Amino acid sequence: MALDLDISLRGPDAYALTRKAVDQMEQHQVWPTPLNYELWIHYVNSPESDLASEINTLVKKRQPITEAVSEDLAARYLTRNRLSEEIRDAGDQLSRELASVTEALEKAQETNAAYGRTLAGASKDLTIDQEPPALKRMVETLTAATKRVQRENSNLEQRLNASTDEVERLRENLEQVRRDAMTDGLTNLANRKSFDEGLLSACAKSEAQNQPVSLAVIDIDHFKRFNDTWGHQTGDQVLRYVASVIGRVGMKAPRLAARYGGEEFALIFPGETMDKVIPVLEEIREEIASRLLKRRSTDEDLGAVTISIGLAQREAGEGATLLVERADAALYASKRGGRNKLTTADASAVAA
Repeated sequence: MALDLDISLRGPDAYALTRKAVDQMEQHQVWPTPLNYELWIHYVNSPESDLASEINTLVKKRQPITEAVSEDLAARYLTRNRLSEEIRDAGDQLSRELASVTEALEKAQETNAAYGRTLAGASKDLTIDQEPPALKRMVETLTAATKRVQRENSNLEQRLNASTDEVERLRENLEQVRRDAMTDGLTNLANRKSFDEGLLSACAKSEAQNQPVSLAVIDIDHFKRFNDTWGHQTGDQVLRYVASVIGRVGMKAPRLAARYGGEEFALIFPGETMDKVIPVLEEIREEIASRLLKRRSTDEDLGAVTISIGLAQREAGEGATLLVERADAALYASKRGGRNKLTTADASAVAA
């Protein structure tokens, strides 16, 4: 089992761990940015982790670990611990707030019970022929008890109002944390975790209600060459542009648009057949290809980018994994067929 990273970095092996991380980065030609350093520290410290497994797969495939790839890995693996801490902190605050309200309610309940006992005692002691001094003392006792109850009720009302505001604020914070945990930081589309959960849910609903669900996998053509030519910052600009078109055209509830990884995106279409979503995907493809891009920093012409699309419709009894595999196969058919086109999983191509 991997040691806790904070413990490792404060222990006697800290320097050896950091040297190992730098050596690994140099061996695999990974630029030593702060983000990459954090990724590779986690990699060497936890060689059995999901992050390490994915990095090993990238290295085995000889896929360059670009800035976009690193950002994708960080969004999926590094932020999870931070977000968990934020959720835990907000949960602790909420627990403290609820405990405070409970205490105020219990105190008010005790005061009301005491008031009830006072009234019961007064009723028992009250007789028609009581002397005025005795009646005066009884009235004074009831008056004092009534004032105590009024004060407690007033305090309780203020406390409940303040707690209502605080609980609402905490609820909004938790909701924001939840959104952050499910959103890709670069493109503002759903992230891989959100996509996986959304596709599983869509497939389960499709099976239970006998409804269709279609999946499109989208890849930017020649993105590596574009990145190598113009740099990662311009590559990020392209990713954001493509994501904005996919999100604007394709994101219509209950559809889900996600950054699947690197320069690859995905669109889930619950309740929709392939025939229905093909025009939507063609609109996305045509709009992206029609725009001539410029480099923001220098205003240089970058030309146009194109996308290839693979589309599959879920078959009866089919799970999410097989559906993704068939959509991927259709995507690769689009790549082999010349790119800038859509291919369905039944191998009928829609020409560019």
